[in-house]
Amino acid sequence: MNKFLFILFFLLNVLTASGTDSLTVAVDSSKVVPKHFSESLSEKYSGSDFDYDSKEGEAENYLGRAITWFFKKLGEIFGIHISPEMFQIIKVFVYILLIVFAIYILVKLLVGDNASSFFSRQSKMVSPLNIQEEHIENVDLDSYIKNALKEENYRLAIRYMYLKSLKLLSLNNIIEWHFEKTNSDYYREIESESLKENFRKTSYLYDNIWYGEFALDKAGFENAEKDFERLNQNLKNAG
Repeated sequence: MNKFLFILFFLLNVLTASGTDSLTVAVDSSKVVPKHFSESLSEKYSGSDFDYDSKEGEAENYLGRAITWFFKKLGEIFGIHISPEMFQIIKVFVYILLIVFAIYILVKLLVGDNASSFFSRQSKMVSPLNIQEEHIENVDLDSYIKNALKEENYRLAIRYMYLKSLKLLSLNNIIEWHFEKTNSDYYREIESESLKENFRKTSYLYDNIWYGEFALDKAGFENAEKDFERLNQNLKNAG
């Protein structure tokens, strides 16, 4: 009996709740007013603050942010607006200038004071003298040396000075010159021990400066020149 009353009470509660739990929706019958954008909207939001194509902040490296900041300030001062496309071109151009400058500094550190001549003369023929076609005794090597020193090309001057020493050795019948011979071949032909020693030093200088592409400045050339003058003077005394 109690169980029957409990079930009847439960059903009455469910029916009462379902009859009162209804969703009421309010209907707004007011007139809808359409909104229109201003015709100058694009001009109003066309400044650099609304340029979302360019990367700023953490998306750029420090150099990119510095370039962005510089041209932004420049535009604010002079009232110049740079389009995103033009800004990217300028940025690439700045990067290229910085790379060229970095290469110049690197070459200057490696080559020294001759960095400018390294760039200006790299397309020129290193040695205009082709000794395979001319006999060394018929070549005016003094004029070649003079021109090389005038252009501050000290490596080339050393090459001509070495050829001049070979020319003097050949004229004094101490060696038999031939363009296919090596320094060791000439060294073995020299009989005088003092000349051998002088020739060994000049050959060492020539090999390191010319073939080793040693960066030679004016002071270094003057020091090397003394050994060549010593060899030539020894040749005169021997003659």
